[in-house]
Amino acid sequence: MRVRVNSAMGENRAFTSWKSDSDPSRGNYSMGVDPRGTPQIVIWEGSIRRWRSGHWNGLIFLGVPNMTANYLYGFRLSSVESDGSTYFTYTPLNTSDLLRFRISWEGREEMLRWDATGNEWTILQSEPVNECEKYNWCGDFGICNIKKSPNICSCMDGFTPKYAEEWKKGNWTGGCVRKTELGCGKNTSSSLEEGGGDGFLEIEGVKLPDFADIGSAKNANDCEANCLNNCSCYAFSYLSTVGCFVWSGDLIDVQHFESGGRTLFVRVAGSELASRKISTILIIVLVVIGSFLFCVSLWLLWRKNELPLFDISNSITEPSSELSGQYDLEAKQVNGPDLPLFNFNAVATATNNFSEQNKLGQGGFGPVYKGKLPGGQEIAVKRLSRKSGQGLEEFKNELVLIAKLQHRNLVRLLGYCIKGEEKMLIYEYMPNRSLDKFLFNQSKQNQLDWRKRFQIIEGVARGLLYLHRDSRLRIIHRDLKASNILLDEEMNPKISDFGMARIFGGNQDEANTTRVVGTYGYMSPEYAMEGLFSIKSDVYSFGVLLLEIVSGRRNIGFRSPEQSNLIGQAWQLWNEGKVMELVDPSIASSCLRDEVKRCIHVGMLCVQDSAAQRPTMSSVILLLESEAASLPLPRQPTFTSKRSDIDSDHYFDENDVNVSLNNASITRVVGR
Repeated sequence: MRVRVNSAMGENRAFTSWKSDSDPSRGNYSMGVDPRGTPQIVIWEGSIRRWRSGHWNGLIFLGVPNMTANYLYGFRLSSVESDGSTYFTYTPLNTSDLLRFRISWEGREEMLRWDATGNEWTILQSEPVNECEKYNWCGDFGICNIKKSPNICSCMDGFTPKYAEEWKKGNWTGGCVRKTELGCGKNTSSSLEEGGGDGFLEIEGVKLPDFADIGSAKNANDCEANCLNNCSCYAFSYLSTVGCFVWSGDLIDVQHFESGGRTLFVRVAGSELASRKISTILIIVLVVIGSFLFCVSLWLLWRKNELPLFDISNSITEPSSELSGQYDLEAKQVNGPDLPLFNFNAVATATNNFSEQNKLGQGGFGPVYKGKLPGGQEIAVKRLSRKSGQGLEEFKNELVLIAKLQHRNLVRLLGYCIKGEEKMLIYEYMPNRSLDKFLFNQSKQNQLDWRKRFQIIEGVARGLLYLHRDSRLRIIHRDLKASNILLDEEMNPKISDFGMARIFGGNQDEANTTRVVGTYGYMSPEYAMEGLFSIKSDVYSFGVLLLEIVSGRRNIGFRSPEQSNLIGQAWQLWNEGKVMELVDPSIASSCLRDEVKRCIHVGMLCVQDSAAQRPTMSSVILLLESEAASLPLPRQPTFTSKRSDIDSDHYFDENDVNVSLNNASITRVVGR
């Protein structure tokens, strides 16, 4: 594909639709490029716009943040030629693919790939896909948010519906108008403080309006100042890759995105800014008063029952570095919010005196109980067994580590309790317990359809990436397994049990230990046999867990005539081209075959014998989510430790993971 872009030429309608599905004569729709500002793809019905891609920023189209990898990767805008033209080109990621673009007779942009097996064209990408993507669905100065269905349209701050009655009926085409006229010419700091001058309100995560021009500005501050000093400038947005976008007319075709999108600064009268500040202050005051009254009520309730919930005098405000086991924590690593010390009697009351009816299970270092606090919050109490000789170190380790971690895929620590020999950790309660209760129970396996399983795989991967790379502490979990993955009410996964975890320094890649802890079947060969552990040890455990989630079978305890564990069975089926036979029968008919195969492929890469041949978790996430990635072939696991990097003739090179803005990736095996 090659489409010309030339500002002097204006709109270039390179594609025309058929009249109908069976009539190839000229239809009502056309598609091409509008070069104004920065180029964007537009669909027209006659002369009326029906959809646009958003502006090109040099890498992506800003109005399509969720482009799939195979759609986005091949777009390029050429250098300017002698006649002032540039050209949009598209080169397939896989050069053997036969692709085509078209505008359908119903007015949809489509990208299709030839499926030789089915002898047909299959649609890879299609736009628009919902009402908010249709051009200017909410009218001028309106914002469309498909997540707020059925009332998907709202006015920008400082604006109100132009036709209020029609707006209430769901007819949003009239758009919105300003509540207060602009005060152009009064833009001084003093007048702004008095509410008489104009200013800007910030709108985050949106598809930028149509008909933008590029202004002259060195940075965002210059862009704002230039817009403020120009009475005809109604909004601006600064992008480092493009420059200063400015709008001198109505703001048209704005859509809110859950992820992606850009920040738009909309010009409003100073009085709107002043009223917004007053509203914000009022909300803050009400929240503070409400919080204070709630705390007073809670205090009075517990005072009445003479049973304090927290022992404030002994709360940990700065855990000692000795709690981290064999690794010291710098003071700057442990500073943070207080971790509540729960009163023992309060915990005993919450768990019905640690009754068997409240017992959720038995961990490696003691039982876990369900409890309920006076306010109704449900908790899980991990009680350290007095008979556990190793438990104290793990208790201290878990207390320090998880208190400093915050991620949606990690279980949240609410506090702790110490009284004499009693030591307990108090966690948020997970109503669906642990993953193994569903995964390895035939009566419950069907509650985990493929979509839920894939979400669990992604969630665990993101939690591990946070531990390995994105948290303040670089942490190796060392005991990742199905029973340590807890599930909330919506089956979202949360990694738990950090008793075995270890902290790595910023430049530390590997450590060893004479005390190997963890669960056999999930341990990497170099850790189980030589005591060597690194982030790649967790990657190995993740690979085992991934194969268990796909198959619904445990790695340890698996038996077949040819293989003694799940990894061996997975490799055999992979090598024989029968990998779908590994899939749990309860999801075999409903799963997405390509997605399942990609997961198994990634799982096999994660359980390679040599740590150097395994990907990092950042690469794992990219490989899982990219439909277009070319994955390296795994080597046969031999279940022995191949420690040395230099005796490996292949390794997984992070520099060979090429990532575009939509998280697409390509990997390849290279010689050492």
